[in-house]
Order: sequence, then structure tokens, then C-alpha cells
Amino acid sequence: MSKLAINTAQNVNLDYKLIGLGERMVAFLIDGIIIITYMTIVESLVSVSEIFDADGWTRRGFLGLFTLPALFYSVICHILFGGQTVGKMIMKIKVVSVDGTPTQWYNFFVRWMLRIVDLWIFSPSIGILSILLSDKKQRVGDAAAGTVVISVKKKHKITSTILEDISDDYEPVFSNVTQLTDKDVRIIKDAFTISKKNNDFKTLTILKNKICDTLQIETKLYDVQFIDTILKDYNYYTQNM
Repeated sequence: MSKLAINTAQNVNLDYKLIGLGERMVAFLIDGIIIITYMTIVESLVSVSEIFDADGWTRRGFLGLFTLPALFYSVICHILFGGQTVGKMIMKIKVVSVDGTPTQWYNFFVRWMLRIVDLWIFSPSIGILSILLSDKKQRVGDAAAGTVVISVKKKHKITSTILEDISDDYEPVFSNVTQLTDKDVRIIKDAFTISKKNNDFKTLTILKNKICDTLQIETKLYDVQFIDTILKDYNYYTQNM
């Protein structure tokens, strides 16, 4: 299973499943059905409506105008819905930047423009081959735009990282928590979470004493309150550096 590691602003690596050919084709077919349905409805309305009861060229002009949204369907959806079309929403997949930075409109535009290479010039063969042969499962448009397609079926909970929920008005208590590293905090949070779940008060006390010794802290806070404060303080300072 191919995965993409994206590094957050807090230096936390989140692994996402890269999407290959199967799910992308299903999403493409769903979007194709939507486009065909839309174009069929538009064509039927133009042909039966008295408003467009003019010569053939005028009718074709109106038809061409009303079918423009179908032509730009993919790029418009990706921009409006943050990397997803209706088909991708249904399949729970999404286009993201390969380096984890926010995907911009021009990334989606480049990706859409190169559909002519991936899908139309030699039928879909170029796009299919590039996805199958690419380490990151990118078609030509993805490679040029710096994007990949990932699964969003499994949401990464904040409890699975070193991140903590802190309010905007949070006031830190221990400023020297910055002496800790991300690895230290990862170990502390894992031990803290497991010990609380199992009501392992002995381990919580040992963990608190170890943190106090490392940071040279003296505190009257209870074990759980102290460790929770340490985790929140670390997040406060690292997020505001």
C-alpha cells in the first residue's frame, strides 16, 4: 500500500493512503454520468423551448453556451470544493499538494489543462500508464501540478498526534517545555494516554517525576493536571514560534 507522509506545521508526520487507478476511475465515471446527464437535460430544454426557437446556428450557439459548465466541471469543482469533484466526494478521495502545502487554484488549473495529454490525445492510455508506473500514483497532470490523490476515509484524530486542543486565550504555565523535543512529547503523550486509560496511577507519578527532573520543575499540580499542562504548553509555544 503506497502512502504519502505530509509534515504539518508542528513537525508531525501524517500518513495518507495514495489512491491508484481503481477508485479514481470510479470517481471519473460518476463525474462522467453527471456531465452527460447535465448535457442531455440542457440539449432537451434547448430543443423544446420556444425561447430558442430560431435558426439552427443560433440554437447551436445557445447549446454551446449552456454546455460550457460541463467543459469546466472538473476544474471548477476542484477549486470550489478544495480538491474534490462530486465523484471524488462519493469515493472519499481528494487532490492535495504533494508537499503538504495548501493546494491553490493554479495547481488545479494545470492539472485540468493536462487532461488533454492524460485522457484525450491517446485515449486514457497515457494517464493510466503514468498512474500505474508512478511511485506516487500521479498522472502527467498531477506530476506537473505537484499534486497527488489521497484517501480521506480515515480522519486523523488529534489524539493520534502530539497536537493538543488549546483555546485562543490559553495561558502557558511552564515556559521551559521548549527544552523538550517532538519525540519526547510523543513518548510523554503515549504514556499519558495509556496510563489514564488503564488507571495506572503509579506510571503517571513516575512520568510526572521524570518530566520534573528533566525540566527542573517544582509543582503542586496533581499528576494528570501537570502532564496535561505540559502537553498544552508545548503546543502553545511550538505553534507560536
